[in-house]
Amino acid sequence: MTFILGLTGSIGMGKSTTARMFAEEGLPVWDADAAVHRLYQPGQPAALAVKSLFTDAINPDGSVNRATLRALIQDDKTVLDRLNAAVHPLVAADRADFIESHKTADILLLDVPLLYEIGLDAACDAVAVVSAPADVQRQRVLDRGAMTEAEFQTILSRQMPDAEKRARADFIIPTTSLEAARQAVKDALASIRRTRHA
Repeated sequence: MTFILGLTGSIGMGKSTTARMFAEEGLPVWDADAAVHRLYQPGQPAALAVKSLFTDAINPDGSVNRATLRALIQDDKTVLDRLNAAVHPLVAADRADFIESHKTADILLLDVPLLYEIGLDAACDAVAVVSAPADVQRQRVLDRGAMTEAEFQTILSRQMPDAEKRARADFIIPTTSLEAARQAVKDALASIRRTRHA
C-alpha cells in the first residue's frame, strides 16, 4: 500500500522548493498548481469551464489569462468560490489518476497549497507543512514582483494561518535555509520508512 504524504504551506513559505527536494529523494510528486496550469491550457477541461463562467479571462488562443482571473477575484468575492466549484472536481480527477498510476510507489507526495482548507488531509497518511517567519514569507512573495500587497493579503485571508497548519502537521519543514529544509525532508522520510517497515 502506497504511503500518501501531503505537503502544504501558505504562499511564500517555500513549498515548491521543498517539493523538489522530495522529488530528488525519489518520490513521485503530484503538484496541484501544475495540474491546474495544465488544465488551463487551450481546449482543456478547466479552460472550457472558465470560458463558460468568465469569458473575459480567456486569451485569444483559448488559454486562461491568470492575471485577468486574479483581477476578477480581487474585484468580486464570489468569483473564487465559483471558480473553485468548477475547477476543483477536475483537479481531483487528475490527482486520482496520478495516485492510481503510482500505486506501486512506496511513498508519494501530494503538493497542495490548500490541503487543509479543502479537507484533503483526510486522504493523506501524514502531512508535512513548510514554514518560515511571517516577515520572510511576505518578503519572498513581494520580491517575486508577481503580485501586489493587496493580492498577497487576499490570498493570505483565504488560507489557514501558518500556526494552525503547524499545529496540525505530522512534520514541519523549516524553510529559513535550504540546508534546514533538506535535512527536515530527509528526517521526515526516514521517520515514515521506519514506521512502515517496523
